[in-house]
Order: sequence, then structure tokens, then C-alpha cells
Amino acid sequence: MSVEARLAAQRFILPGEVPDRETAEGWTRWRKTRHSFVPAPCISRAVYDNKSPRDKVIHDLHRRATHANLPLLDTPMSQVVSELMETRLLNNAMKQKPTTRPGLVINGGGNQGKTETTAEAAAAFEDLWLGLEEFVDVPELPGARDLRATVAYVQTPVTATPKSTCQAILDFFGTSGRNMTLTQLVQQVRASLRDHRTRVLILDDITRLRMHRKDDQDTLDLIRALMSMRVTLVLIGVGIPDSGLLSGGWQNPETGQWEFPEPGHKDWRDEASTQTARRFDLVDLQPFSYDTADDIADFVDHLTGLEDELRLFNAREGMLTGGRMPEYIYRRTGGVVGLIERLIEDGASLAMDTGIEEITEELLDRVVIRTQHPKRDRAAGEEGDVPPALPAKKAVQGRKPRNTVFDDKGVPQMTAVRK
Repeated sequence: MSVEARLAAQRFILPGEVPDRETAEGWTRWRKTRHSFVPAPCISRAVYDNKSPRDKVIHDLHRRATHANLPLLDTPMSQVVSELMETRLLNNAMKQKPTTRPGLVINGGGNQGKTETTAEAAAAFEDLWLGLEEFVDVPELPGARDLRATVAYVQTPVTATPKSTCQAILDFFGTSGRNMTLTQLVQQVRASLRDHRTRVLILDDITRLRMHRKDDQDTLDLIRALMSMRVTLVLIGVGIPDSGLLSGGWQNPETGQWEFPEPGHKDWRDEASTQTARRFDLVDLQPFSYDTADDIADFVDHLTGLEDELRLFNAREGMLTGGRMPEYIYRRTGGVVGLIERLIEDGASLAMDTGIEEITEELLDRVVIRTQHPKRDRAAGEEGDVPPALPAKKAVQGRKPRNTVFDDKGVPQMTAVRK
């Protein structure tokens, strides 16, 4: 291994400080570097055996880093979220009227990739938006600050109040709101969103709000009021339909959007409250299904994408997609994207540790994965559990997963199919 190759590999083996996306500087650094990881090269066992002991260690560490940083692959479910966000964010950003921007609610269970899917879509929008502004040479906004923050990513406070939520937003911009009244804090939030030219405000873990608490009810009113600040509000949470966050709203049967009353009004039936109702589209990020041939093909597509990223010397085509392996992986994970990734990541590490250098059903039996309804986990003594019957199927040739193509500035251009 050349000196240049060794240095390049070492940069990915021991990562530096992980960007804190809850600050403007950290979000920008993550956005610019989110696709910078370079996986270990695919080499044969013969080439590996000819390496020096030091270079073998470096290559093995690079392989482990590759398995620990599996890429975020598109799924049919995540594409729905990404496509809706792409359209909504761009349309709202181009609005010149002082009207309420309709928002988005991203709902789903744990380990479904809600945050990463949303963050990736928002970062892609920011790449595109900044590229458009540079292309048309948009003049500087009078009185605006030097720090651009097209997207603001904020975690909902654990014990949320209107004041703590405002402060969490101000913390993203590095602005202090100490000793301010709530009115002053709201004004400061409005000024920060305007001065930093923010177009998207993401509030993650929104279901930390518990609607039986008055503070949380007031915070929800504040969040809805944020939509009048000319930003697109994106809320992310688990079990949102059952959380009470949608209480007081109604789903318009014509548009499918959830409409909410103005802050200070009890519900949408009050005509004054719905004159400029706050609107959200609710999107569910569901697990893979395994009910139809198309569902199975989509699941196999995802496994094909993961299989291509593995750096195991005895890996073979169909290692994750052939035989009954797809059914096995589905039983173990319930089709949950995050659990699939964890199972394969831990399986790849175990394959290296044992020297097997391939992923088999017997190897994955040794990986402990907890699901809401465990299907098969011999390591936990669950061999006796009978998995639910899966539909009989013929061999399905999976379609290749789709990747987004970026130009030299990182601006998304089109969707391509991996060949």
C-alpha cells in the first residue's frame, strides 16, 4: 500500500469529531461532508495475502469502518418522504406572498430512519437552493447576518415549554435568549430565522410533547405559530397520530392535509380560527412489507444494495438475496430499515472476527437483535418460537437500488439506477 493510500485509509478508520447538527456550523459541516466517506477497496484474498502485516491491519480496519458506515439507501418508503420534501421545500421557498407555508409531519416507528431520511432531503434541498442563489446572483439581504442557515435542525426539549423551545431554536444559531420574556424570545426567533435566511425549520422528537401538560399545549401553539414566519416547518416523531398532537385539527378530505386552528382558538370549527389555518401533510415511514411479489422485490433491492457495500473476502453474489436468506432477514428484523442495517453490520464484523468472511444464516443466528415481536433469536434461547408463515414465492430478481447523482458542487441532479 502506497503512503498516499495508507494516509487516505487512516482518515476513515478513526473519525474525528462528529458534526453536531444542532448548531448552524455543525449542520453545515455535516451537509458538506455527508458523502465524503470512501469505503475500503474491493480486493481479492490473494492480493490481501501479499500485503505487509501493517498494511493488512490498516485494510482490515478500513473494512470495519466501511461496514460501520453503510450508506443510506433509498427505499420505496423513504422516496415518498424525499420526493414530497423536495417539492414542498422548493415551492415554499419560492413563495413571495406573506402566507402560511404548509408544513410536513414525518411519522414512523423506531429505527425507521425518519431523522436521517429527513436530514438528507433537507440537506439536498439546501445544496440545490444555495446553488440556485449563486446561479441567479441573488443580492445580499439588508441587515442579514453573514452566517447562512437555510436549514435549522432542532431537537425538541425533553421537558418542553414555549421558552425552552424558543431557546433551543436560538441555540442552533448561537444566540442567547437569557433573561428574555416569552414575547421577546418569540421576536428573537423570528429575527434569527429572517437574518440567517432560514427556509426550513426541523423539530425532531416532537412527540416529547405530552398533551396533558399545559406547557406542552402552549408549546404546540407556539410551533404552529412558527409557520407564519415564512419557514417550512418539518416535525419528526414516533406514533404522532396517537400522541394527541393532531387533536383539535381535522383532515381535509379533498387535500388530505391536516388543518389546525390559530393559536388561542380551541378547534377548527371556529371560523376565525380557520381563516388562515396552519396545515400539515402527514407522511408515514413504514417498514418493508413482505406480502406481494413487488414488496419482496423491493426488499431484495435493499439487500442487494447492502450486499454491494460489504468487504468480505468470501462474499458472493446472492449472499444476502439468494435462497431463503431474504425471508430469514425479514423474520429477524420485521422489515425495519435500522434493524436490517444493524443485523448486517454486526454480522459482517462477526464474519471478520471468526474468519468465515461471509454472511450466513448460521452466523446471523449469533447476532442478537431485539424487535417488538422477536421472530427468531437462538442466542436468547428462542429457538422454539414459530415465525409467522411467509407467502410462498418464486425466485425474485431484485431491481437495483437507486442512487442520487450529484454535480461537482454537490447539487443533486437526477436519480440513477445502480448497474
